This record gives sequence, structure tokens and C-alpha cells, in this order.
Amino acid sequence: MLAIQFDRFGGPEVLRPVELPTPVAGPGEVLLTVEAAGVNFADTHQVDGSYLGADALPYVPGSEVVGRTPDGRRVLARVSHGYAEQVTAKESAVLDIPEEFGAAEALALMVQGLTAWHLLRSAARLRTGESVVVHSAAGGVGSLAVQLAREFGAGRVLAQVSAPAKERLVLDLGADAVVGYPLAEKADVVLDAVGGELFDQALGSLASFGRLVSYGNSARQGFTPVDPALLSRLNASVVGFWLRPTLALPGAVSGPLKELFTLVSEGRLRPVTGSSYPLADARRAHEDLLARRTTGKVILTT
Repeated sequence: MLAIQFDRFGGPEVLRPVELPTPVAGPGEVLLTVEAAGVNFADTHQVDGSYLGADALPYVPGSEVVGRTPDGRRVLARVSHGYAEQVTAKESAVLDIPEEFGAAEALALMVQGLTAWHLLRSAARLRTGESVVVHSAAGGVGSLAVQLAREFGAGRVLAQVSAPAKERLVLDLGADAVVGYPLAEKADVVLDAVGGELFDQALGSLASFGRLVSYGNSARQGFTPVDPALLSRLNASVVGFWLRPTLALPGAVSGPLKELFTLVSEGRLRPVTGSSYPLADARRAHEDLLARRTTGKVILTT
């Protein structure tokens, strides 16, 4: 079967198509024939070595797929090596989805949808009427967070984007305005996956008892030291969030995922679908993602 593998850490150039044996499902697992695999920013960290040790190489990245079981069920699944034509998944990590549900839409609700949900509910603990600033608002997580913030009762939803061409999209999704720093008004909640200079600007823009939720470092500028004395003077907090350990908590997946699918079916949440690449073009998908040339959910199709 065709798969995408890397045997050394680096940028997108280390990703290469290879032929691998079909995996064998173990106890409590099911073999899936992949229709599409989701591409997430976390995958680029696997490739550059931020998430993995050298003892894991060679490695097939990818954490989510839409595929079919041997008995024909169409499912959304969390997996460990999704950039492949066939994968195994734990039965407990498989969710049946309707035939009419697009693969990109379904995949958008797994890693990125759950991230957006938990950023607002679990990490920021958003309260009704609070203002929310979403960085990278046209991306996979950001585009969902803009909509969910409104759905969860935010008073103002403000969007930060990396290019003027993305402004219309986030306004159509429900953002009240597109903003840059310094903000015209203090923010109760800021969701940041960029880090670097943007993190520093956001921290200084928090309202009293505001929360800056950091869930990534796409700027690749290293982590900014946070002075506790500064937090005291700001009367604010910095909250870290990582989806992987969150998924192991009771009720962290099924309940939120069910709510997300319900919101989509009711027309109250619109997953933004981005570019689709053939599986063999995974390198190009990563290049475009890192260069911020993409919007919404990026997928690889078999």
C-alpha cells in the first residue's frame, strides 16, 4: 500500500511516498481503507522532531482519517499513522458518519473541532458576554473557534488573520471585526497558536482577569518567558493547552464531538474546507500549511 513516511527530522522535504505492507488489526482494532486523511499543524511538529524522538523513525504521520471498515461502514477515526491507504484504529476511536457528510467536513471536527471546543470550554472557560480574540482565525481551528465563540455566548468575537485575503472569510463566519495589535479594546480571552511577538502583544492586551490560551507556536520563535510579576500587574493569566492528553480525559471526546456534529447538521456551524491534495503530495500540503497559504481544513485523498 502507498504511505507517506519520513526517516529523518526536517521540513516538508523529508516526507516521501513509500510502499508498505498492509497493517494487521489486533484485538479491539479494525482495519480501515482510507478515503481521506486530515492534515494538522501538529503533523509538522512530528516531522521536525518537536513531538518525536529519533527512536520512533521511520514514521508515518497523521492522526485522523475518514475510511471504511471491512463490512462497509463509513467512519471517522482517530489513528496513529493516517497518511496511508490503509490504517488500523481502535474500535473505541471510530465514529460512524453519514454517506452525505463530506470527508473534509468530518475531519475538520476531529482534531481541530475538538481543539476549538476545548479551548473555549475547558481552557478559557468562556463566560457569557466576554470578548474573544482568535489568532489565525481563517485556519482550521480558528475558523471553528470564531463560530463556536459566538455559539457559546461571547459578546464580541474579534479575528486576527495573516493576510488581507482572509478577512472576508472570518467576517462571513461571524467575527465582529478583523483586528491587529494594539487592540482598541481589552480582551477577556485570546486564543493563540502563533507565539512569538504575537503572544507578547496579546498578553499586554488582556482585560482584568483575562485569559491568554496558548496552544501552539507556529512562529517557531521559541517560547516566550512569562514573568509572574507581570501577570500580577495585569491581573491576568496564561493557560496552556494540548489536545493529546485532553483526549484521555473522561467525556472529552464523545460529548463534544456529538455536539459539534449536531451544530453542523442544524446549520449553526460551518467547517471551512481548504485544499485537497493527493496522498503522494503530502510534502506540498505541508509546505502550503507552513507558508500560511491554506484556509480551513486541509486533507490528503487516496
